[in-house]
Amino acid sequence: MNAPFLILETGKPVAPMRRHGDFAHWIRVAAGLSRDDAVVVDVERGEPLPSREGFAGAIVTGSGAMVTDRLDWSEATAAWLRDAAHAGLPLFGICYGHQLLAHALGGEVGDNPRGREMGTLEVELLPAAADDVLFEAIPARFAAQLTHLQSVLRMPDGAVALARSAGDDCQAFRWGESAWGVQFHPEFSATHMRGYIQARKVPLQREGLDPKALLAAVGAAPEARRVLRRFIHVVRERADAR
Repeated sequence: MNAPFLILETGKPVAPMRRHGDFAHWIRVAAGLSRDDAVVVDVERGEPLPSREGFAGAIVTGSGAMVTDRLDWSEATAAWLRDAAHAGLPLFGICYGHQLLAHALGGEVGDNPRGREMGTLEVELLPAAADDVLFEAIPARFAAQLTHLQSVLRMPDGAVALARSAGDDCQAFRWGESAWGVQFHPEFSATHMRGYIQARKVPLQREGLDPKALLAAVGAAPEARRVLRRFIHVVRERADAR
């Protein structure tokens, strides 16, 4: 029997989208995991961080929080991630999770100097992705769902940049052989993305962005989802080889 994956839940979807479930549910569906394949710990609501023993790997969700706020639960999770990464536990951070992982390992997170990225946007692989087990079979340019205000401004020492977009130079990185962060949302469907754009309509307009145009441009992002599924596959493949 396969060891379960730990999902560290760092926030909830915007209110109108909660009828579709929480981030952990979206991730399970996108990753092809059954309920028995995942254990969810809601760190934002104060659930205690578990021992990493017995888990195949850990996935860190997105959040409406900001890493730079250094909230107690967030800093405690960062410490857990730092120890887990150094111990070799496979890790996959999504959006906030991507930023938190970078922060945990000594990188710098802050407001994206290019502003908000939102919608179905193009992500471009960098040369190092050709030798990365998650990205090597992904097209050089692919669509991804994005919604964020903060970014990884400086990667941790030893990290390798794997992808970028027009609005963010660090769309994905790898640290060591088993820890990855992705700024985009591989768990988002087109429905999720449309819901987020609609929920953010007022700030988008205030920032000079056009919600109608963003909605019209929303589409499927299967290659982004494939990156998450590759993480699950690679972790299990490595476990079977041991």
